[in-house]
Amino acid sequence: MIEKQTIQLTSQWDKVFAKSDKVNHQKVSFHNRFGIELVADSYQPKNVKEKLPAIAVSGPFGAVKEQSSGLYAQKMAEAGFLTIAFDPSFTGESAGTPRSVASMDINTEDFQAAVDYLSTQDEVDPDRIGIIGICGWGGVALNTAAIDTRIKATVTSTMYDMSRLNAKGYNDSIDEEARYQTKVSLNNQRTKDYKSGTYALAGGLPEEVPSDAPQFLKDYYAYYKTNRGYHARSVNSNDGWTVTSTLSLMNMPILQYSNEIKSPVLMIHGDKAHSLYFSQDAFKKLTGDNKELMIIKDATHTDLYDQEDKIPFAKLVNFFNEKLN
Repeated sequence: MIEKQTIQLTSQWDKVFAKSDKVNHQKVSFHNRFGIELVADSYQPKNVKEKLPAIAVSGPFGAVKEQSSGLYAQKMAEAGFLTIAFDPSFTGESAGTPRSVASMDINTEDFQAAVDYLSTQDEVDPDRIGIIGICGWGGVALNTAAIDTRIKATVTSTMYDMSRLNAKGYNDSIDEEARYQTKVSLNNQRTKDYKSGTYALAGGLPEEVPSDAPQFLKDYYAYYKTNRGYHARSVNSNDGWTVTSTLSLMNMPILQYSNEIKSPVLMIHGDKAHSLYFSQDAFKKLTGDNKELMIIKDATHTDLYDQEDKIPFAKLVNFFNEKLN
C-alpha cells in the first residue's frame, strides 16, 4: 500500500488565465511509482455521459499547473477531452522533498503516473490517452512516449531537450573541459549542501533584465516575472531550481530511445524561438510516417506558453481527435 504524504491544496482559483464556464474543474491527486503524491487540476467537458478521450499535460520546465499547462488543459477540455495539468514531483502543490529538484527519470515517471491515474478513471476510455509536454516537458513527453505504450498520441510544444542543454549548453557551445569544470563546481556544491543541511538555489530570473540581455531572457522575464504569468509556486517565477539539479540532467541523454516511438507525434515550435533546433533535431530522430513538425510563423519560444493567437489549438484538437479515435 502506498503511504500518502500530507499535502496542502488551494481551494481558490489562482491560475494566471481566466476560468472557462464550458468545463468542470476540480483538484485531484495521484501517486507515482516512487510513492510521491502528485497534484493536478482536472478539466472535464460539461454534460458528457460517455467515456472520454483523455490528455495529461505538464510543463514548461520550472512552471506549475496554474500557468501554461493549465491553459492547454482547459482549452483541450473545451474541445471535448478530459484533461489533467499536473505539478511534477518536488514542485508546486505536489509532494516530494527537497523542493525545487528535477530528475528526468522521476519526471518521466510523473507522466506515466498521470497515465496510471487517467487509465483508471470511470469517465476515461483507457485506450484513448494522449499527452502534451511544453518546453522542457516536451523532451520528457517524448521520453515517456518511448517507454509507455498506453500513450496513443503525443504533442510537444516549444520543446527543450533539458539533458542536452545542461550537458552542452545552448547550440552545443560547451566543450568537454568546460563540462568537466561545471561538474567540479556542482560536486563541490554537493559537499557544501550536505554540510549545511540545505540545498542552495540557483537564483532564478533576475528582478530586472538589462537592455543588452538576450531576447529569450527578456521573453522569459515577460512571462514568469510579470502579471502575465507570475505564480507564487512557480520555480521559474521565484528562486529557481536547486543548483545541483543540473548534475542528473547533464548525465542522462533523455531522447536516447525516441526513435522507438511507434505512436503518432506532433511537434510544434515557433520560427523565432531560440530553442527551435531542439525540436528540429529531435524530429529527425523520430521514425515512421505518423510524425509531424509544425513551425509557427513569427512565434517565439514563450509565445507558445500562452498566446492563443499563436498556439494552434485547432490543430491540436484535430490531431487528438484523429489519433485517439
